[in-house]
Amino acid sequence: MMHPHDYIEDSNPSDNPAFSDILDKAVSRRTVLKGGAGLTAAAMFGSLPLLGNTAFAKSATNLARPTSLKFKAVPHYTGNEMMVAEGYTAKAFLHLGEPLVDGIDAFRDDRQHSGESFMYRMGDNHDGMHFFGMTGGKYDANQSNRGLLAMNHEYTNDNLHPMGMYTQEDANAAPIYRKKRLAMDVRRDANAHGVSVVELVRKDNGQFELVKNSRFNKRYTSSTMVNIAGVASGNEQLQTKYDKKGKTIWGINNQCGAGMSPWGAYLTTEENFLNVFARGEDKAIIGSQADIALARYGLKENSTGGGYLWHTADDKDGVVADEFSRWDISARGKSAHDDYRNAFNAFGYIVEIDPFNPQAKAVKRTSLGRFAHENCAFAPPVAGKPVVFYMGDDARGEYIYKFVSKALWSPKDIGKGLKAGDKYMNEGTLYVAVFNADGTGEWRRLAMDTVKHKDYNFKDQADIVIHARLAADALGATKMDRPEWVSVSPITGEVYVTLTNNSKRSVDATDTVNPRSYNDKGNQHGHIIRWHEQNGDHTATRFNWDVYLFAAPNDLTAQNLSNLTADNDLSSPDGLYFDPRGVLWIQTDDGAYTKTTNCMLLAALPNRVGDGKIVTTTTGKNTPVGMMASEDTLKRFFVGPKGCEVTGITMTADLKTMFINIQHPGEDHPDVAWGAVAGGKVPRSATVMIAKNDGGVILGESF
Repeated sequence: MMHPHDYIEDSNPSDNPAFSDILDKAVSRRTVLKGGAGLTAAAMFGSLPLLGNTAFAKSATNLARPTSLKFKAVPHYTGNEMMVAEGYTAKAFLHLGEPLVDGIDAFRDDRQHSGESFMYRMGDNHDGMHFFGMTGGKYDANQSNRGLLAMNHEYTNDNLHPMGMYTQEDANAAPIYRKKRLAMDVRRDANAHGVSVVELVRKDNGQFELVKNSRFNKRYTSSTMVNIAGVASGNEQLQTKYDKKGKTIWGINNQCGAGMSPWGAYLTTEENFLNVFARGEDKAIIGSQADIALARYGLKENSTGGGYLWHTADDKDGVVADEFSRWDISARGKSAHDDYRNAFNAFGYIVEIDPFNPQAKAVKRTSLGRFAHENCAFAPPVAGKPVVFYMGDDARGEYIYKFVSKALWSPKDIGKGLKAGDKYMNEGTLYVAVFNADGTGEWRRLAMDTVKHKDYNFKDQADIVIHARLAADALGATKMDRPEWVSVSPITGEVYVTLTNNSKRSVDATDTVNPRSYNDKGNQHGHIIRWHEQNGDHTATRFNWDVYLFAAPNDLTAQNLSNLTADNDLSSPDGLYFDPRGVLWIQTDDGAYTKTTNCMLLAALPNRVGDGKIVTTTTGKNTPVGMMASEDTLKRFFVGPKGCEVTGITMTADLKTMFINIQHPGEDHPDVAWGAVAGGKVPRSATVMIAKNDGGVILGESF
């Protein structure tokens, strides 16, 4: 199976400028106006006071950030296991298929479990997650010994099924429906997607264990009923045969990166939801406007998205029940109340879950926009000011967004769950980023008085958030190279975003932001950008930006613009996480450097926007790069098993345990059985807990 990231890329037909075009102009102009990019942050913005640790105000740690990274770097590694820095232990648990309650049989290597049983098992392809400390059944940000781990499951692998992605031929069907999935396999797929919430307890040996049968253990899947909230709730474009009022929908899907809210709820994301939908030939029925909107999200006539074929399964006696037909959005009935033509519009949102209230449904927060959400990060909240969230749309040529709440933050809302979510996420302003040629940037508001699209006529604000990509096109948003994880520094308040890679960039098309093309295969290694909001105010509509780090193999001189070495080089940065001290953790999802090393986790100590200089590459491009990396400020901490992606990251409040995820271990490597049951051969995704052998704070040797 192709990696799901590949399915929805390149669906942006607009002629908006790319980030590379803007950066090329920005460098020359900045050089002329300011005498080069080697300016200090103070020269660009005035002195920046250190932030109070507001994003983690209730953390028990409150430790200073290390001044340098003292651990010994993990070397390049291509083996079948995992490696972590000396003095630490990494242990896998919570594997795919592990039962969360009694009465469910253990995962077997034959994978012949019922699809329904995955409502009570760990799902597949573990991704973003967050640890919520808990005392007395309630959220406690200071608690580290007991808590709830909320975790995403992004998609399913072929090896979840006894015979792989098994299908039956149907010679009489139209081409896009020619193959049919088995009902049991579709149910297994659907229920292995979504989110797991599990209770964990730290034992005397310092390691965590699953609290089996905990009342908090719960799965949210593609078969779960979900509420729809925000400006689009009840809109006619969300009304379906399932719910003619457009207030609920059946399922969450393709959960990728994650975040938490300032009030202690879990924010999961719907990324490559295109994977599971199909569409026949219905433009004549739905009209050109709906057709334009569907195509902008990658679902053209006669297509099957990512090819999951969930719509093809028979329930019994050859009848395709709503359970399966809801994934086919072809207009077949007299109106949207008779079919699932609008089901696609109900996916692609930030979804809020209250892990401490397992009786509550998950809620899709439509006001934050609909696109391939990678994750959702909030700026350090300040009492009396709006709450600000940052988000990326993970596809080539897509955009970066932020949402500013209408309500003003009150710390009294901590622990109030979905009620607080209603307050801060249902009303507010959605913006999209534009990177200007003079090295500044601006946020443009997605609203009826600002958006005028040449081909699509927006009816109201609900229409704008449902089709945020079209609205952003109309505002001239800057095309980016796959914006993935976002994280905000608790020290400077600056926002960091991974731009993982762009395989479409040729040698002839190299430019100052992507001056590298390896064997004419494009920008394979990616980079990280960052920006500083004007006056440090996250509600501002202006910002300054630069490139924090270019990823590259250390021996590719033309591409190695950040002075990387064998101890800290990387490719395709993806996961990104600032811990409460301001240490930046970088994870990779790589396919271009894997002959040298498997995917990894690095620790970094970044400085501030504008701390670097302009670098001239061998292709003659002038690129502003942040301060050169050194082994004091960037170092490899962990390497995963062959074929995996290292993703998802969170820590306990005392910073003594880190959790990361290993996704699709052994992909394309049949010799790898990492995570398999005893005596088995099928590799399984799992969570890894990392702790210091002496029981101390992670990176505590740096203080």
